[in-house]
Amino acid sequence: MLGKLPRIQDENVLVGFDKADDAGVYRLSPTLALVQTVDFFTPIVDDPYQYGEIAAANSLSDVYAMGGKPLSALSIVAFPEKGDLEVLEQILQGGFAKMQEAGCVVIGGHSIRDEEIKFGYSVTGTIDPSRVWSNAGARPGDALILTKQLGTGVIATALKRGIASENWVSAAADSMRTLNRQACEVAIRVSHETGDSVHGATDITGFGLLGHAREMALASNVTLEMDHTRIAAMPGALEAIRRGAVPAGLKNNQEFASCSVSVDASVPSEIETLLYDPQTSGGLLISIAASHAAALESALRAANIPARQVGRVREHGEHPIVLF
Repeated sequence: MLGKLPRIQDENVLVGFDKADDAGVYRLSPTLALVQTVDFFTPIVDDPYQYGEIAAANSLSDVYAMGGKPLSALSIVAFPEKGDLEVLEQILQGGFAKMQEAGCVVIGGHSIRDEEIKFGYSVTGTIDPSRVWSNAGARPGDALILTKQLGTGVIATALKRGIASENWVSAAADSMRTLNRQACEVAIRVSHETGDSVHGATDITGFGLLGHAREMALASNVTLEMDHTRIAAMPGALEAIRRGAVPAGLKNNQEFASCSVSVDASVPSEIETLLYDPQTSGGLLISIAASHAAALESALRAANIPARQVGRVREHGEHPIVLF
């Protein structure tokens, strides 16, 4: 549907909706640009404070995926007219605390009455126009590094069905509440130290790892090869899949993107399924020169970020994604 809209005719729009990227980027001057994004969703955990934290972390993630620094945010709230206002207060408090952790100022927002709770933020940040991490920047020969484990969607579905253990939910919530700020800052630092910046990046959210990897591959005109043995699952994620806790979004992702993926026969079916799992506040998928990948992975792990090199970039082939 977006393809039917008129193309953007402003030379200062460095990244727009036509690029399927994580956030929009608008140049203000040769050395300064705005990064803008918006995200909101229904509750995926029972605790309202945690829900607020997760919604904030998820909204901020797109700015970090571009290599930017968030500055200000506007809240988006939908809440039942007869809902418990203490619940709403906890949601707002959780979101505000996470925004404070990010150094991002909440300066306003908008609310409506709605039978279904929804919460999130519109976030504005800044970036040097010459240092934007577009999803179109991956280069043949690059290594791919993923900074978080996968499984938030299937675990949230298991929770709704009453088949998730407490440690599964706790680990998933902790991951979703963790900002991508430190991963972004570490990648920027390593880029400065090596003299070679991150070539491309995206955050793994609603389209799952393979869906967002597909966007990167198509935008960069390359093929991404991924080693399934290097991709880490959250505690309980694979068991949730085996128990049938597969969200509708996962099935939609697989139906849409599977035609772009070549899967080796050695890949277990539950792992392939996991790679389509829609993530909330997932990690960054970073494309960086292979010669600097070990330095970045080591620096991320030193910062207690569970990063792993999960694949490589090669010249454009028959399929955008090769899973082996």
